Amino acid sequence: MKIYKREDYLNQIRGFYDDYEMIKVITGIRRCGKSSLLDMVKEELLDRGINKKDIIDIKLDKRPYKGIKTPEQLEQVITSLLVDNDFKYLFIDEVQNVKNYESVIESFRNEGNISIFITGSNSYLLSGELATKLTGRKIEIEMLPLNFYEYVEMKKYFEKKVDENIYNEFIDYIRNGGFPGAIKYDNIDDKHRYVQNLISDIFKKDIRPNEKIKNKDLFDSIQKFVINNFGSMISVSSIKEYYNSKKISIDDRTIERYIDILVNAKILYRCDTFDIKSKEVLNGERKYYLADTSIYFSQNTDNRINYGPILENVLHNYLISKDYSLSVGKIGKLECDFIVRKDSENYYYIQVSKNIDDEKTEEREYKPFYEIRDMYPRYMFLMDFVINKNVDGINNVNIVDFMIHNNNL
Repeated sequence: MKIYKREDYLNQIRGFYDDYEMIKVITGIRRCGKSSLLDMVKEELLDRGINKKDIIDIKLDKRPYKGIKTPEQLEQVITSLLVDNDFKYLFIDEVQNVKNYESVIESFRNEGNISIFITGSNSYLLSGELATKLTGRKIEIEMLPLNFYEYVEMKKYFEKKVDENIYNEFIDYIRNGGFPGAIKYDNIDDKHRYVQNLISDIFKKDIRPNEKIKNKDLFDSIQKFVINNFGSMISVSSIKEYYNSKKISIDDRTIERYIDILVNAKILYRCDTFDIKSKEVLNGERKYYLADTSIYFSQNTDNRINYGPILENVLHNYLISKDYSLSVGKIGKLECDFIVRKDSENYYYIQVSKNIDDEKTEEREYKPFYEIRDMYPRYMFLMDFVINKNVDGINNVNIVDFMIHNNNL
């Protein structure tokens, strides 16, 4: 089977292939490519000369392992596949299908000659006993659907037509999204049905088994509200105010819990607000971005593109896939779209806009940069063609060009 290699994620995990002390935990929204990443790792191990008998592959959502539901059954299967005492590589896909699997993972990790890789579709994978037992002994690889560069390259890899005008391709990417499985469909309605089915599966397989939701209609309503307001400042009080205007009573804890559920299911990504002057994370308002922009378009009949939040969302996901961390910047009453960190030494300020083709827009978009007193790099990401690439030390960058060339900051 042909596999398109996702190098950004392989680069994050390669250094740990032979590390038996660190459990490699791959998380992400359903169907973003976690199982394929495991297959890529196995392929690289075989290419490196690792014997096939030393690679143990257990897919808990497929035959013959689909019936494994208890830790005792899981332990028995793993033990039966350990044919000798040579160093092993253990891959368990959708490990959360086994309740209380944590003790089994921990016991095999303690044997000292097994490198363990596990995947799961939600944050419950890292909750409870596993998080407690393995503090400092696990590495999490957070996967997202394809970023724009990967989307185009995967289409080429599978010999799908790529528009000669890369901007047309970018618009298609915004609407169709980057779920790898959706690429095989040529019809946009089929792509959106694929995503709708995916969201339904997330509720059935990830949310319902782990959470008690008394009012499914209210949960669905809050989910739709946050999805429709992605990239906007949202607070519990603003959501409560919206429902009060509809004569619907809802308490703060319910709102917080339902949003946490959507974040844990990897549908949403929380982007906290960071005060640039005080260097503190602010409570209250924050932004939420979608794991994939197709989630919005598959849930709405309005196909128009609101470029402000869309471009932010696409860039947010691109940078997350490159292992950057992001927050929203506040400086006084002004907002900087993103503060981006790679490590303690690499720190960036980013604004995102479709264009700055009039004086008022230009002033508004540049203003936060002039209020920031430190000297970390500043980037203005634009969809329009960039004429002046550097203005007062601010790097003007075409967002499509930046991503299609697989660039880093």
